[in-house]
Amino acid sequence: MTIRGSEKVIGHYRLLLASAKTESERELYRSRIEREQRLLDELQGVLPARFAA
Repeated sequence: MTIRGSEKVIGHYRLLLASAKTESERELYRSRIEREQRLLDELQGVLPARFAA
């Protein structure tokens, strides 16, 4: 469920990025997308190992 939630957050930030009016808004959304993507990558790397045990 956490993975799906992170994917939804990333999608939401992408929509906001597409409609951003200023460069500062775009940078804010880009940084948030990057942060969520890192968290998602970590989750996807940890969960398979956890289920294999």
